[in-house]
Amino acid sequence: MRMDARALMDRLVAFPTVSSESNLELIDFVEEYLDAHGVAANRVYNSDGNKASLYAHVGPQVEGGVVLSGHTDVVPVAGQAWDTDPFVVTRKGKKLYGRGTCDMKGFDALALSAVPLALERGIKRPLQIALSYDEEIGCVGAPPMIDHMVSMGMPRADTVIVGEPSMMKLVNGHKGGIGYRIHFKGFEVHSSLLPEGVSAIMEAAKLIMWANEQNAINAAATPGPVAADFYPPYTTLHVGKISGGTAQNITAKDCHLAFEFRIVPGEDINAWQQKFMARVHEIEAEMKAIHPDAGIVAEQYFAVPGLKPEENGTAEALVRRLTGDNSTNVVSYGTEAGQFQERGYSAIICGPGDIAQAHQPNEFITVDQFQQGEAFIDRLVTSLAD
Repeated sequence: MRMDARALMDRLVAFPTVSSESNLELIDFVEEYLDAHGVAANRVYNSDGNKASLYAHVGPQVEGGVVLSGHTDVVPVAGQAWDTDPFVVTRKGKKLYGRGTCDMKGFDALALSAVPLALERGIKRPLQIALSYDEEIGCVGAPPMIDHMVSMGMPRADTVIVGEPSMMKLVNGHKGGIGYRIHFKGFEVHSSLLPEGVSAIMEAAKLIMWANEQNAINAAATPGPVAADFYPPYTTLHVGKISGGTAQNITAKDCHLAFEFRIVPGEDINAWQQKFMARVHEIEAEMKAIHPDAGIVAEQYFAVPGLKPEENGTAEALVRRLTGDNSTNVVSYGTEAGQFQERGYSAIICGPGDIAQAHQPNEFITVDQFQQGEAFIDRLVTSLAD
């Protein structure tokens, strides 16, 4: 089971762990790999028992170590035009193609390759591995894993490195997010009798207009010191999908929306949730005033806290030493780094690959980026042994 990082990536990519499928075969492989090195792994299953996160501790039972954090799921390949088998790592020139090579099984492989290095070099501070499920559908797998790490008494690390693709640049901030699935339930009548019916589509349009109004207000406000580093420098509200209606001349019985927030770190997610639900309840009251069977069901399916730049953060200081990167970078998408930070860890994002390749057909990571990741892992393990 002694495998270099490239061989590990080959194995990990071969597991088609799209978010709609189980990741347990991959978890089995990782657990066997760790066991072969004498490292015990811990699983945290989802409610259905068909997926699991995995975490492990390498080295002395002391606090102050480093967590290497990644996710095991990938986005689907269906409907994408791939030139190679997406679940086989294929080298063409200076690029390694395959689903997850960039986002983010490449980093997972690098993290696992650190285990034998850590054991050989006799690290004085621990190395911990944390691999989650279902990051791609709302970062839902990491929170129970992190809570389990804490509740089971694993020595607390002082640094978490989340290896999302950042071109090995330090990213110390990202926006948070909330996602809702919303079902507007109307009351059907012939459109000639419009006042007696409730059009689910037209009522849903009120919420969409509210989102537009909030975006305009946010865009016009002077951004705070944290928000100013982001693009756009404010919280955004977005409707990405809408469906509904039966016929042109019938008030729509149903309308479904996919609604999301991208929230600047430091702003209160709970306050946005309350503001959103207050508007939903206002619209619902107007609908029920016309017909009592009308209404709205709003299901929150993810809530991801933002990552706020830390003053004198240990994670940022360590990654700056290892990379020599003195820049400051923030991103508008969410990661599991905010979830670690929310639970008291010092967290940072740094990983190989370009986020522009994530989720794309013919996803790839360059050989140079992967090698930079290998060098980073080598320097990290050396620092833990010093």
